[in-house]
Amino acid sequence: MKSKLRLHSKWKKTVLIIPLLASEYMDSANLPVFKNILRQLTRMSYLSHIIFGLDRATEENAFQLRDLINAAGIKNYILQWNDGPNFSAIYNKLQEVGFNIDEPGKGKNMFLSFGIAIALGAETIGLIDADIRTFKRTQLDRLLYPVVALNYDFSKAYYARITDKGLIYGRVKRLLLDPLLLSLKRKFTETQEGKMLRLIDFLLNFNYQLSGEVAFHVDLLKKMRFATNWGVEIFTLIEVYRKASSPAQVMFSDEPFDHKHQEVSVEDQAKGLNRMAIDIVTTLMNALVIEEGLEISDTFFRDLSITYQAVAEEQIKKYSDDASFNNLKHERDAEEYLIKNVFSYSILEAGERLIAPYKMTEKFLRFVNSYPEFKPFLQNGLAETILSVEQKAHQKVFGMPLTVSWERVANKMPKIYFDLIDVVEKEKNYFS
Repeated sequence: MKSKLRLHSKWKKTVLIIPLLASEYMDSANLPVFKNILRQLTRMSYLSHIIFGLDRATEENAFQLRDLINAAGIKNYILQWNDGPNFSAIYNKLQEVGFNIDEPGKGKNMFLSFGIAIALGAETIGLIDADIRTFKRTQLDRLLYPVVALNYDFSKAYYARITDKGLIYGRVKRLLLDPLLLSLKRKFTETQEGKMLRLIDFLLNFNYQLSGEVAFHVDLLKKMRFATNWGVEIFTLIEVYRKASSPAQVMFSDEPFDHKHQEVSVEDQAKGLNRMAIDIVTTLMNALVIEEGLEISDTFFRDLSITYQAVAEEQIKKYSDDASFNNLKHERDAEEYLIKNVFSYSILEAGERLIAPYKMTEKFLRFVNSYPEFKPFLQNGLAETILSVEQKAHQKVFGMPLTVSWERVANKMPKIYFDLIDVVEKEKNYFS
């Protein structure tokens, strides 16, 4: 496999992107993990460039990253310091022409990295997270091989989320996303909504929908949009469903795979698994309602939450039995708590965010039309104003944080790739 990747690298450029936060190497607990990734990448000779997309970092942090990369012996790297003046200027240029990419996070970070890779002439672009505790270079070979050597246009990794102590993880995938997709499949099967079923079946066919390790052919990548919240992975798959002709999934590792775990954050919906769950459900349902045309009733999310809880409890029993049979550790009580007190509420919360404006408008219009005192105001356009405000609220609620495609950016900003290369050269000189 490696020899074929080297052979293809003679006429095909392959670029690897690693989005990361400064905490991923500044925190002493995370540093050994990151150093191992650098060590594994040192001898990846078929990679033309490795882009480190650095977020939430001071200038000192950026230089510390440079020193770590240099100490590992990696030569062909690009340090994309997003908080620095040069790449901030690129974000400002995008903002000036109407491409509002405001939501901070992985989606915004990797979007700019993808633009750099396209500007460098990459044909295959890979992406891995910087917190993989069990990373080996052969995993990257497996991820890239279908796109580089077999002419697939997309590749996604899957693996078993088991810690070195035998504890089963992957909670959001197992306890939220899979039961939610199965619940939606039940609903769409009953209502015979074939268009929705095809998308749900496509998502269910992926063994690990939320894995952050993916690879794209450049022709597909140019057409892709990306969510800039925690829904980035699920929205990427939805875009692949719409735009890819030959997607693949690969077993990234045949050994237990582990990376950083998020806290649950039961009380705070803006943090941890709680925030992640709401973003994922909202992103998925937004795509179904706005872009696929799903019509939902007032009781849709309440009914969905009830079905979800029943399906999720069935799944938990299955995982408990699997763990018992394979001598693994499974925290059944904790997972049942997650389903009842976090994930089922995330479905209701997402529903509330999506349909609340409709409910409020309906009740308000019924109220003002019930009393003659409002008649003069209605004659002067009160109802039209209410509907206009509702439309603005609708646009805000359904305005999921998304990037545009690089195809669209290049169409509106013909010199953008030259600007990116210019900034890359400035950064190289600055950090040299």
